[in-house]
Amino acid sequence: MEKRAYEIYSHVNREISISVIPGHFATKHSHVSHCIDMTKVKSQLNSAKAAAKLLADSFAGIPVDTIITLERTKMIGAFMANYLSHAGMNVNQNIAVITPELVGDKMILRDNFLPYVMNCHVLLLTASATTGQTVNSGIEGIRYYGGSPAGAATVFGGNFKCDVPVVKLLGVDDIPDYSSYAPQDCPLCKKGLKVDAVVNSYGYSKIM
Repeated sequence: MEKRAYEIYSHVNREISISVIPGHFATKHSHVSHCIDMTKVKSQLNSAKAAAKLLADSFAGIPVDTIITLERTKMIGAFMANYLSHAGMNVNQNIAVITPELVGDKMILRDNFLPYVMNCHVLLLTASATTGQTVNSGIEGIRYYGGSPAGAATVFGGNFKCDVPVVKLLGVDDIPDYSSYAPQDCPLCKKGLKVDAVVNSYGYSKIM
């Protein structure tokens, strides 16, 4: 399956790239025509810094007290906090970077994390947001815990509605034949095509 993989790059900084594998994949919310592998941008210093700089630039004019990171994006989040604390409205701000527990799509914050969200401006960071469910659920969670959502940032995103600013580095429009379906409506399943792999934020597991 990996032999089908190809890279797509940010139009702004070629340090930022994701690996795309065409096929038939099952995610938590949908069936998709391409697996989006973001291991490099999540794990490598230069890629994570480059992604963080572009995302931070987009939020420099918005107050940010805390960044909530989902889907193993804490390295990017830490670099974002550093960039934001040196520019815009957040100069010298001691920005917190936290990762909540997740139960399904619901965000759980223990008491020790509450001071970083309650009455704070909170930015949500995730790796992938194609259907919008993860982002909208995260924004709902921030409000539930008394925070004010400053916006959402994602490495790869779809075209969905959200009532806060959403910034993405790459998107479904960069993959012309990308398709996403509710599992019950998936035309690939209806054609009898087996799922190649199950995909989550840690990567993918082939189905033999």
